[in-house]
Amino acid sequence: MKVIICGAGQVGWQIARHLSGEKNDVTVIDQNADLVHRATETLDVQGVHGHASHPDVLERAGARDADMIIAATQSDEVNMIACQVAHSVFSVPRKIARIRAQSYQADAYADLFRREHLSIDVIINPEREVAEAALQRLAAPAAFDTESFMGGKAQLLGIQLTEDCPVLMTPLRHLSELFSTLRAIVVGIRRQDNLYAPEPRDLLLPGDQIYVFVHSADVERTLEAFGKKSKRQERVIIIGGGNVGLEVARTLERRTERVRARIIEKDRPRAEAAADGLNRTIVLLGDGMDLDLLNEAAIDRADAVLTVTDDDRTNLLAAVRAKQAGCPMAIALVNDPTLASLMAPLDIDAYINPRAVTVSSILRHIRHGRVRAIYSIGDAEAEVIEAMVLSTSPMAGKLIRDIDFPEGVLVGGVMKGDQLAKPNGDLRIDAGDVVALFAMTKDVPEVERLLQVSVEFF
Repeated sequence: MKVIICGAGQVGWQIARHLSGEKNDVTVIDQNADLVHRATETLDVQGVHGHASHPDVLERAGARDADMIIAATQSDEVNMIACQVAHSVFSVPRKIARIRAQSYQADAYADLFRREHLSIDVIINPEREVAEAALQRLAAPAAFDTESFMGGKAQLLGIQLTEDCPVLMTPLRHLSELFSTLRAIVVGIRRQDNLYAPEPRDLLLPGDQIYVFVHSADVERTLEAFGKKSKRQERVIIIGGGNVGLEVARTLERRTERVRARIIEKDRPRAEAAADGLNRTIVLLGDGMDLDLLNEAAIDRADAVLTVTDDDRTNLLAAVRAKQAGCPMAIALVNDPTLASLMAPLDIDAYINPRAVTVSSILRHIRHGRVRAIYSIGDAEAEVIEAMVLSTSPMAGKLIRDIDFPEGVLVGGVMKGDQLAKPNGDLRIDAGDVVALFAMTKDVPEVERLLQVSVEFF
């Protein structure tokens, strides 16, 4: 597949990294020559320096025979025009644009983005995606990471193991014996900043961050098995009243179960806009790191604090301050993945990486239709891929133990019809089954081969 990526920033670079690593013909466009140089030097891609929406620049990038354009520059307008030019001038079949401004997302202007007007096939709204990720974190407060699979029948949970975890020093193969009815499997372990797919003989150690694929009905039992308690969030304080904070508050207001939310925003116009756009949420004007203001917001009675300003350091410090003031759970928005290692020392319970969320969302829309969901873990270190098994797949008709999976791949779950099965060596994979596979990034091409799907236009 031939793909043009407009924007060589964090998101564009990660998408280029994924697609070029899977042997696609990728060209990156950016106005910043240094970013183009970085992409061409570190990845197997071509680079074009120029304005992504200009027809001559798109032509130099090979738009006349491109299968797809992904517009992920910092400008909504450049992304929209790049897609329009790609459609009108070069007839590029598939166009994906990252669009941030909420005004473009309003129902009143929805017709603008239909094919006969502005030709964009898929719109990615990072703030909305990040808000959804934040809500998922709040729904599983004992996990530092979570994502839904199999139509909501399964969850991926990221769990930090502490000294009081009851199954420390237990080989993974023994967990099935200890919890025979628990439909959960450990698919990934991060130990000392190294993420890997574990083997049955591996032990669980204090400080490990584990990724568990679990039946949704068994989430609470799974958390308890690893020494975690689940508690419903009834009071939430949101620090940052921008698009993400506003979207989270709106969603909480729409829920049938009552969640009391308060927003702290130091920018007056933004705070006033948030107050005007919400019904039940209290908006406080001030600095989220001000201890007096946190006390006024009753931080000590809150179940969770969500720090979602546009500054990583503010989010980290505000989360720490809230925890010190008595809030039991803190979730921070962190753009820089290198700061993730600070979460445990700072006693921050969970973090959201907008780049990883956006990359996962884009990947979900560009892979073959048989791939139903993709979730990128960490700094694009691994993926969980949900896909339907085709009759032509080398997996079809085989027992799991007889499938030649790479070392970095584990089966998390298998759905047969509407029943989710816990994988074991004796389970047979049939055509039409839906499988969820944890795969280290280097092993994704082999997973694509096993599934008999490729990253191609559909």
